[in-house]
Order: sequence, then structure tokens, then C-alpha cells
Amino acid sequence: MKVAIIDYQAGNILSVVYALERLGVSPVLTADAEQIQAADKVILPGDGHARTAMEQLQARQLDQLIPQLRQPVLGICIGLQLFCQHSAEGDTPCLGIFEAQVQRFDNQSNPALKVPHMGWNQLQNLSGHLTRGITEGAYVYFVHSYYATLCASTSGQANYLTPFSATMERDNFFATQFHPEKSGVVGEQILQNFLKL
Repeated sequence: MKVAIIDYQAGNILSVVYALERLGVSPVLTADAEQIQAADKVILPGDGHARTAMEQLQARQLDQLIPQLRQPVLGICIGLQLFCQHSAEGDTPCLGIFEAQVQRFDNQSNPALKVPHMGWNQLQNLSGHLTRGITEGAYVYFVHSYYATLCASTSGQANYLTPFSATMERDNFFATQFHPEKSGVVGEQILQNFLKL
């Protein structure tokens, strides 16, 4: 199986490489359009700022390529946010695959809850392919200050200051706001579910 991880200078990409290697998959890290199109599965992971991330994709013309891909594509963390319509971070138009807007957590009404949302939190209202075999209430690991609103593509949610999209699915596009590569056996199962699609 050929798995391409899109290399666009975002942080935390190597941890996804290592997680896949633990599952017996040797992914290729690439920004080459032909390699990405030829892959069986494509992953857009990363940490970072939405505007910077979109500029990096645009510089490589990957903003045009990604929405046209037909194989299963997985966005992780900032990847999920880039699949949405628009991010409030840097007032950034995104790829428009999911109907959601990306907003910043507002903790003014509850300052005890710090932003970013960092640590383990529970998955709720699970449906779809990514979370097959995952129990309701399972814990996964989040690090983010911005979140995708709930929408028709939401296939799992979590709650921190407000309910938000934790997993999203539409056609051949899948995404997690949390880091499956840092989420123990639950995250490993989610990556395996994606690889089996």
C-alpha cells in the first residue's frame, strides 16, 4: 500500500510517519503532485497557523490538488481545519471540503478552562468509518486553540467550552482534530481504520 504524507513544512509530521511505521506501513513524505495522486491513501497532518499552512499549500499548488483527490484522504489537527470553509485564525479561506467554520475557543465565561485545549478528552456521538470499533467516551489527545463547528460532516464530537467536531467525514475525505498518533490504542485503531478504507 502506498501512503503519501503531504510535506508542506507543518510541524509534527514525523510523529505521523513513526505511527504508520509502527503499523507496518512505510509512507512517503512528499509535496510532489504525481506521487500524491499515485498514492492509495493520502494524509495531511500538522500543527501550525492556518494562514501560514494555506500559503504553504498554495505555493505548491496543493490547494488545487487536494480537493480533487479521489482516494481516501485523512486530515489531522490543522489538516481538519484546512478542510473546512474558513478559519478565524488569520481570517483564512480554506479548502472548502467540509461545511464547517473554524473558530477560536472563547474562555471568557470560564477562564479556568485554558486555551489551547490541551490533553485527553472524550469522543461522543460517534458515527462513520474512522471510529469503527471505538467505544463512545473513548479518550484521545488534543492540542488546539481553534475548532471546527458542528456540521453535516461531523462524525464524532468532543466538548471543551463548546461542542466541536472531533472527527469529520465527507465522501473520500476524513479528518480528526485530535492526534491519533499520540492517542494510544484508540488512535492506533483509528489509523488502522483509515488504512483499511
